[in-house]
Amino acid sequence: MQPGALAGKVVLVTGAAGGFGSECAVQAAAAGATVVLAGRRVRELERVYDRIVAAGGPEPAIYPINLEGATPAEFATLAETVGQQCGRLDVLLHAAASFSGLMPLDSLPAEDWLRSLQVNLNAPFVLTQACMPMLRAAHGSCVFVLDDEARVGNAFWNAYGVAKFALRGLVSQWSQELENAGVRVLAFTPAPMRTTLRARAYFAEDAALVPAPAAEATRCLAVLADTGG
Repeated sequence: MQPGALAGKVVLVTGAAGGFGSECAVQAAAAGATVVLAGRRVRELERVYDRIVAAGGPEPAIYPINLEGATPAEFATLAETVGQQCGRLDVLLHAAASFSGLMPLDSLPAEDWLRSLQVNLNAPFVLTQACMPMLRAAHGSCVFVLDDEARVGNAFWNAYGVAKFALRGLVSQWSQELENAGVRVLAFTPAPMRTTLRARAYFAEDAALVPAPAAEATRCLAVLADTGG
């Protein structure tokens, strides 16, 4: 994405402390966007903040939130705060993900199932719903990060795999419902990349042979550029 391609835009990134989310945030800021960094690991969010500022991007904002326990009221407060502090919202990027590792369903603790569905499915839905008035006003975009369904539909991917399948259905429904509303609802499936999440599933592979997330972040933001951001 060219410098200035997102100038004047506000981009909210969940999971902004993670490998993929942080790269998306940094590159969006390099394209001129004001980025809201949402996540639970404040120290890591501060590092992303520092990277953006050091590179000369617009000053970002940090919004600490733990998606595992966030209530609908807390998501509404997040959306309200973005509206009050930033005045608008042009892009909502759901980069947060929760995956504790491969495990058979009959051994998966019920708490892990509920926690994974909360972060990977419920939180993206509720936050999108809370942000929808601003996205409508800005004719903005909402991006859901999916996963290769040929992989996560296999055995042992448990609640994470189920949530990613459900997200695909959510994208389909919302994109149809908003077809004439000026809001673009997009799905992005990254190629294999070197992240903590991947390491939990492919713990025996040589991580050095897996590409870093930067290229996939570039591809994700290019999708926004193709649709007008």
